[in-house]
Amino acid sequence: MQEKTITGFSRLSKNEKIEWVAQHWLQHPTEAAQLLRSFWHEDEALQRVLDGFSENTLTNYYMPFGIAPNMRINDHIYAVPMVIEESSVVAAASSAAKFWLERGGFKAEVISTTKVGQVHFTWTGDYARIQQHIAALKQRLLAEATHLTENMVKRGGGILKIEWLDMTHLEPEYHQLKVTFETCDSMGANFINSVLEQFGRTLRDFVQGMTNLPEKDRDLNIIMAILSNYTPECVVRAEVQCPVDTLKGACGDLAPLAFAKKFQKAVRIAEIDPYRATTHNKGIFNGVDAVVLATGNDFRAVEACGHTHAARDGQYRSLSHCDVSDGIFRFWMELPLALGTVGGLTKLHPLAKLSLELLGNPSAAQLMEIIVSTGLAQNFAAVRSLTTTGIQKGHMKMHLQNILNHLGASDQDKERAQQHFADKTVSFTAVREFLESGATVK
Repeated sequence: MQEKTITGFSRLSKNEKIEWVAQHWLQHPTEAAQLLRSFWHEDEALQRVLDGFSENTLTNYYMPFGIAPNMRINDHIYAVPMVIEESSVVAAASSAAKFWLERGGFKAEVISTTKVGQVHFTWTGDYARIQQHIAALKQRLLAEATHLTENMVKRGGGILKIEWLDMTHLEPEYHQLKVTFETCDSMGANFINSVLEQFGRTLRDFVQGMTNLPEKDRDLNIIMAILSNYTPECVVRAEVQCPVDTLKGACGDLAPLAFAKKFQKAVRIAEIDPYRATTHNKGIFNGVDAVVLATGNDFRAVEACGHTHAARDGQYRSLSHCDVSDGIFRFWMELPLALGTVGGLTKLHPLAKLSLELLGNPSAAQLMEIIVSTGLAQNFAAVRSLTTTGIQKGHMKMHLQNILNHLGASDQDKERAQQHFADKTVSFTAVREFLESGATVK
C-alpha cells in the first residue's frame, strides 16, 4: 500500500515522474517508460509549452486531426478542422457538407453572446431593507472593478447587468449576485471570474459599512464567485432547407417524401424520448466537440451547457428539430455556445492556432456559426443513416481499419480484407475468421 503512494510527486522532474509511474504501476516498466518518452515532441521549446497546459504531465496523447471540406455556411466555403478518435464522424460530416453544398448550404446566425457569472452568498438581513441601496451598490461594484474591466470595455465588451437575487425561498439565507457579461472574442472565463471575486469583496465591504442596518445584518458571507457554464443567452442557430423533391441522393431506397417524413419522425422521437434524445444529441456533439477541440476551446463546458439546454423544460430532449410542410424540408438547431478565438490555448497550442487560420481566423461569433453548422451536419448524416441503411453499415466499414490494426494484419491482408468486406457485414469475429482462414477474395 505504502509503495503506491508518494509525497512531492509534482516536484519531480518529468523523467522522475515517468520512472516512478512505470516502476510502481505498470507491468513492463522499461518498455512503458520508453513508450511515454516516445510521444514527446522533438522541439523541446514546444514540449515545454505543451507541458505547461496541465500538471504532472508525463507525455503527449495524440488524437487524429482531420478535415471536413465543402462546408458551406452563409455562402462561405470552409474546410473545417476536427479532432476526434471515433470512426466515421469526419466522413459523416464531410458527406453531409457535400450533400448540402449544392442545396444552399447551412444558414447560421448568432442570436446573442451574453455570458453569466454569479456571486453566491449568505446574508441574514431583510432584502426589502437593502433594495433602496442597490443602485449605490452597483455603482460601487463597477467602480472597484474598473481596473479589471477597462481593457474589455475598450474592445466593446464588459459588464452588462447586475442583479441581486433573493433565493431564501429555496435555501435559508441564500442570495446571489447574477452578473451578465459581453466578452467579445474571448471565452472570458478568467475575466469573468476575476470580476466576480472583486465583486464579492466589494459586496461584503459595502454591507458591512451600512450603519443603518442592525449589526447582526452586516455579516455577509461569500460562499463562492464563479462563472456559469450555462449560457442560454449566448446562442447560435443553424438551419438547412430544400424542396423535398431535391432530397434525392440522401434517401437510399426511399422516395424523397417518404425519406423526409421518416427523418422528421426520427427527430420527433428524440424530442419526446430522453433515451433516444441522449444518443441523438451525442451525435450532435460528435461534430461540435471535434471542432471545439481543434480550435483550443473547452469541450467540457460546451457539452455541459448544451445538455442543460436540452433539459431546460424539465425533460431532456433533442437539440435539433425538423419540419416537412408545403413541399419544403427544414432541419435546424439552436445551441448555446461560449467560445473564444483569443486567449486560452487558441494561440498557445500550435494546432489550435493553425485550425483558426484554416477557418480564416474567425471572430468568436463566426466560430459559433461554424461549430453549430458542423454539429447539425453531423446530426443530419447520423439520422439519414439510421433511417435508410442503418448506422452500422457505414460505421463498421470505417471501423474495419481499426479491427485490422488491432489484429496485426499485414498490408496485403488489409487490402484483401477491404475487398472482401466491400459488400459484407463487418464484425470483429468476421474479420478475424477471414484473416485466420487465409481466404482469398472472391
